[in-house]
Order: sequence, then structure tokens, then C-alpha cells
Amino acid sequence: MITKRRPRHPGALIKRQYLEPLGMTITELGDVLGVSRKTVSELVNEQAGVSPLMAIRLAKAFQTSPELWLNLQQKYDLWNAVQESESLNDISPVNLQTC
Repeated sequence: MITKRRPRHPGALIKRQYLEPLGMTITELGDVLGVSRKTVSELVNEQAGVSPLMAIRLAKAFQTSPELWLNLQQKYDLWNAVQESESLNDISPVNLQTC
């Protein structure tokens, strides 16, 4: 089900629930994850999404599951796609009973 409220980007969650409370920098998190500072910065600043490999890295670092991170990303992506999908209104359903 798609909600009316925009879901939080996983990067915002990382910033608010991990970096800020732990006093951890983007550079330090990059070192923990084994990725560049730029990669973490793009994620935290909502300029990049969570890939399956990044989800595994985040899960190991924060003792969560990869599914958590992928689900957050999927909800965010789907909500944004629905908001931009006015052009999809022209698509008519296929009558599956004729198949």
C-alpha cells in the first residue's frame, strides 16, 4: 500500500539514528563499511540509493538485516515512482480472461 506521506530515505535514517547519536562522521562510516567517503556522503545526502551490496554492509555495521535497508529503499523508490506516474494513467488493463 502506498502512503500519502513520503517515506524517509535510508540515508536520512542513517544520519539521524546512527551518525548523529554516535558522533560518527561520514568518513568514519566509510572506513567501517569499506567504501569511500563520497559513497557514504551521497547516501546520507539522499543522492544515492541503497544497493544490495550496500545493504549487506550496513546490516553488518549496524547489526540489522540487509532486508531492512532494501525494504526502506524500495518503499522510498516506489513512493517516488507513484508520484511521477501520471503518464501511466493511459495504460488500460489487459483482459486476462481472453488468454
